[in-house]
Amino acid sequence: MLTFSIYAPKVLTTQVGIGQIMMLTDGYGNKISVDSQAALDLYDQGVRLFLGAGFGAPDAFQSSVDLDPNFALGHVALARSLMMSGQMPQAKAAITRAQELGSNLDSRQRQHIECMVLLSSGQPKQARELVKNHVRDYPRDALIAQLCASVFGLIGFSGEVGREAELLAYTSALLPHYGDDWWMMSMHALSLCETGQIDASTRLMDKSLALNPRNANAAHFKSHAQYEGGETAAGRQYLAGWLSDYDDRAILHGHLSWHSALWALHDGDEAGMWAAIDAGVGPGAAKGLPINVLTDTAAILYRAEMAGLSVDPVRWSALSDYAQRFFPETGQSFADMHAALSHAMAGNGDRLAHISDTAKGFAGDLVKPLAQAWGAIARENWSDALEELGQVMGSTERLGGSRAQRDLLELTYANVLLKLGKTAEAQRCLTTRRPVLTANLSLAGFHS
Repeated sequence: MLTFSIYAPKVLTTQVGIGQIMMLTDGYGNKISVDSQAALDLYDQGVRLFLGAGFGAPDAFQSSVDLDPNFALGHVALARSLMMSGQMPQAKAAITRAQELGSNLDSRQRQHIECMVLLSSGQPKQARELVKNHVRDYPRDALIAQLCASVFGLIGFSGEVGREAELLAYTSALLPHYGDDWWMMSMHALSLCETGQIDASTRLMDKSLALNPRNANAAHFKSHAQYEGGETAAGRQYLAGWLSDYDDRAILHGHLSWHSALWALHDGDEAGMWAAIDAGVGPGAAKGLPINVLTDTAAILYRAEMAGLSVDPVRWSALSDYAQRFFPETGQSFADMHAALSHAMAGNGDRLAHISDTAKGFAGDLVKPLAQAWGAIARENWSDALEELGQVMGSTERLGGSRAQRDLLELTYANVLLKLGKTAEAQRCLTTRRPVLTANLSLAGFHS
């Protein structure tokens, strides 16, 4: 059985004419229509950077289509990388160009384009189903397989109960097709981590990192495994070293900075936490996607407050303005719940009410009670907050994000119980639902 690594030399390369289009073989062994090896080499370079969350993928893909303007899948890849850097008008133009070029391609490449068309046109359910069908026939079509991988993919943001198990099933089915491939190893390792298989996750993640130490996805997921294992000192040390030469313009820099801030909070290092926030997490510092800037900043600020630290109201006000700028309407439930928190803590009742009144999207039914809970918390109406949170806590996975990110809700629920004097219930709740949080807990009053 032949396996391909994206870092391996290209083998089985063929050049078969289809009209004016040449067929070569990409780094994952897929036949691809492109006019030159040079254009394909730049494409493969872009794929490596994209899958490893490195900086420069859009430039590599742009250079590829500059060499071959008729390279349809080059335009698709460019569109995807532009989407991940928040350049939506340019991404739509690139996917439109790919559609114009795709009519004479083979079935794999046409379907590859269609998956991205569905995604870019706001049809996530249809895209998810097509991706899952596509990878059954073409499992090594990595740029399409990626759309359903990770907690921020089409499965992760499906809003469905059981999506963690579905993600594990998805990567389990793909893994045998990839051999010793660092990217797929890291994707499956996260699936293992999010379903509680920490030791197996760590072993696979370390194998991925040995093959490609600069795979930011693997470094990120290793941080999740260390978080789930309660390894504060080791996690903080590892991530500090890894981030030291990671470009701050890369897609995961801001989120990894959030992990650093969280480690510092758990370690009792308030100065280190604020330094990480101000250098790479908050608005004006982070250079990543708005959804990460909003959700990471809101989460760390409120987790700091629950730990008993003082948060300058100016920070909440600035974040509320940021949320209003980038997410003025509801529809992305994971963003909406953090926007609601920001508006509540900033005292912007009209903005908070808008989210509560219009909540929609994959978990819009949970966003409404959450928004009302944040409002009650801001007013210190703990009884109302508990009632609203009770409608959410049984199905928080539907909101999206990792377990580490959803721990914001676990801690909030326990904190409300503490405010109501229900200390034993708060302790019992965290011990049964998220025992890892009790080992390195940053929640004022929990142990009293």
